[in-house]
Amino acid sequence: MEFPLTAILLGAGSRGFFPYGHFALQNPDKLNFIAVAEPIERRREDFAHQHDIPADRRYPSWENVLAEDKFADVVFVCTQDQMHIDPALHALEKGYDILLEKPMAHTLEGCMGIIHKVEETQRILGIGHVLRYAPFFSKLKEILESQKIGKIVNVTWRENVSWYHMAHSFVRGNWRRESESSPMILAKCCHDLDLLYWLVGTLPKRITSQGNLFHFKSENIPEGAPQYCVEGCPVQSTCKYYAPRIYVDMEPFWQITQKSERPLYRFFMNLRKYSPKFLATLSKIIPPLKRLRYWRDWPVDVLYENQPADYSDEFKMGLLKNSPYGRCVYQCDNDVVDHQMVSIEFDNGVIANLTMHGFSEQEGRTLRIDGTEGTIIGLFHASGEKIMVYDHFSGSEREAYKRKLSLKSMTHGGGDELLIAAFLEAVQKRKEEPLTNARAALESHLMAFAAEKSRAEKNVIEMDEFRKDVENL
Repeated sequence: MEFPLTAILLGAGSRGFFPYGHFALQNPDKLNFIAVAEPIERRREDFAHQHDIPADRRYPSWENVLAEDKFADVVFVCTQDQMHIDPALHALEKGYDILLEKPMAHTLEGCMGIIHKVEETQRILGIGHVLRYAPFFSKLKEILESQKIGKIVNVTWRENVSWYHMAHSFVRGNWRRESESSPMILAKCCHDLDLLYWLVGTLPKRITSQGNLFHFKSENIPEGAPQYCVEGCPVQSTCKYYAPRIYVDMEPFWQITQKSERPLYRFFMNLRKYSPKFLATLSKIIPPLKRLRYWRDWPVDVLYENQPADYSDEFKMGLLKNSPYGRCVYQCDNDVVDHQMVSIEFDNGVIANLTMHGFSEQEGRTLRIDGTEGTIIGLFHASGEKIMVYDHFSGSEREAYKRKLSLKSMTHGGGDELLIAAFLEAVQKRKEEPLTNARAALESHLMAFAAEKSRAEKNVIEMDEFRKDVENL
């Protein structure tokens, strides 16, 4: 099989459109999208225009495209969580190799069905556990394997979901209800569970978990607050979740840049916040600034399903009058947890504690790994990354890795393009599977389902027994 590989995109939302679509545009010698299936016409047509996809290869659903005989090399499955199973199974049956967004499936039965189909068809399946490829975590793995801190004893890991990401995705957005997506520990933390399993290097033995929906519920509705923020909320000047702050004022990106070591980023975001008219004028001289002034990517992109391409502040305010993303966060129909803890005992005796919460000052992960000879402390934030290594004997400390804020660091620490490249190479060479192959990815999903079972039933899950039950599905 020769480069460029031809591809079909199933689902032209944020993941499909941006990381995968942009990779193809920047690497036409490796990847060429020749078909797209997407039910929202605007997304479908925008993606098709960017990639010069002909009209007869633009499909309203994955069923339409997979009803045809195989006509491409690979399929990228980027549908919603609960729409992963059927397109993945059908694509494997048709003979396609697949890059499947995480989570693999929203049920244990679905995960095992995909695994068995992969093994039956002998196709290559890559899972979107992109963080294994991020330079930060690759460096972390390298340090641990060098045994510079001796043997791992304990891991303290925090998935710090920013206040705005929590509101956007898990209160107002597509992942707000377990019945429509998946448990939050799976949707958000299968990355983290996968990394813990990969870094510790052995299977989990025992899991227990606690968590609940603590804050985003009706008992916390401010007095007099309307259902939609822009309908005259009496606390709009003091509520950080006031929808226009996130989707019009771009407060999340302003806060990220203020924490970074990039003066130029801070300068332009300050212009965006405090002098938008001047930035609009400046963008006429420096065209790239127009995209900053009239932001259209995450999280704004979800407002524009079949809307005109008007990214002015006034038009966005109008959209927030009826969009689910304009709702008061205390008056949504969300039911997923907003904080959860998972305790994991691994077969080699290592104990790891994962804390996930939706109240962080910024998006990112913080971690501490204590070994018999030293300690690692890591900061993996959108605003920058750092790994410090401490030696117990000498008392010394050193900076093993550092990365400043960049556009790549804001998209999974630069791991997206590395994951795609590794998947394409595995397909092209047919010699070895990517790091995130089907069986490797399965363990993190088992850990997530076990954690959710423990949380719901308030008990301890013995993983050997859990795996045996799952293999029979």
